[in-house]
Amino acid sequence: MKTWKIAGVSFDHMHMGDLLRQVSVHTNAEIVGIADDNPGNAGSVEMVRQQLSIPQERVFQSCEECLEKAKPDLVILCPSTGRHAEFVERIAPAGVHILVEKPFAASLAEADRMIAAVQAGGQQMVINWPLAWYPPHLTSKRLIDEDLIGTVCEVHYYDGNRGPTRHLMDKIEVPEEEARRQAKATWWYQKSEGGGSLLDYLGYGVTLGTWFHGGAVPEEVTTTTWARPGIEVDEHSVSVCRYARGLSKYETRWGTFTDPWTMQPQPKTGFIIVGTRGTIASYDYADSVRIQTCEKPEGFDLPVDTPRTGMRGPIEHFLDVLENGVAVHGPLSIPVCRTGQRIVDAARLSSEQRRPVQLQELP
Repeated sequence: MKTWKIAGVSFDHMHMGDLLRQVSVHTNAEIVGIADDNPGNAGSVEMVRQQLSIPQERVFQSCEECLEKAKPDLVILCPSTGRHAEFVERIAPAGVHILVEKPFAASLAEADRMIAAVQAGGQQMVINWPLAWYPPHLTSKRLIDEDLIGTVCEVHYYDGNRGPTRHLMDKIEVPEEEARRQAKATWWYQKSEGGGSLLDYLGYGVTLGTWFHGGAVPEEVTTTTWARPGIEVDEHSVSVCRYARGLSKYETRWGTFTDPWTMQPQPKTGFIIVGTRGTIASYDYADSVRIQTCEKPEGFDLPVDTPRTGMRGPIEHFLDVLENGVAVHGPLSIPVCRTGQRIVDAARLSSEQRRPVQLQELP
């Protein structure tokens, strides 16, 4: 089988290390290059290089140099949210496939620039949402598709972590004092770079929410946000989406009591999905989902599915798509992601203007 040549470009997001680790253990993939033109990311680049034993000669100073010399088949992009469109437009002319780490973009207009750039070259692009690979959420979608709970009419989502400067790749913890010192200096806390908990986490909720809702689009979005004094981006947001079938709530939080991958905070992170004939509680990292049905209103726990080959992570899935011509997994597909971006744009506008925003106001 073909050995896929994969490069990682821009280390603004700590998930670059996690994604490249998936490449390093894939039997049909090879890391042929890493690149970052931001001197401020030199430490992150070197950390990943050492952790994954990437030869020094495969480190490049720009994405253009990496494309020219390493000649990858696929590029993983992890720039700040505000630079997603810029990087896709720089890389797409090379004709390589592109995996963009979430979120989609800082705005719908920028998302559409990304779509246009890859369509012009005929290659594929996916947006990776790590929650899309959690077995509880995959299991919940299967149960919805099997009509276990009837028609979905509510999605309740709460997610986040202690803050984006509290951890590195592989969830390595950063001491609290150091994290606070870094906060204002990082792109995560800069509005111009697409920082804030809303842009970081709302896309997760509304993109998977669109998937759970079967592609339904809300008619109206109402959002409010909160931030500590002296911080220019939000650290907490609540969005209420009015669909034809009812209301759904999507809440994002930097500052959870604990990180969910270490110990679930209260409220628990994940989803509660309400249908016309039942409910599903699907929490991040759980080994079971909690279900109520008309036949068993007292509820019962169902062990999560074991993901099949090709559905165990973004690198494996994208390569499976490219090799076998299968469909891109729902939340990673451009139509579902674009719907999610429309909702995110509506939420941001609602927060700024302090009013409900109808989706028809947006493109």
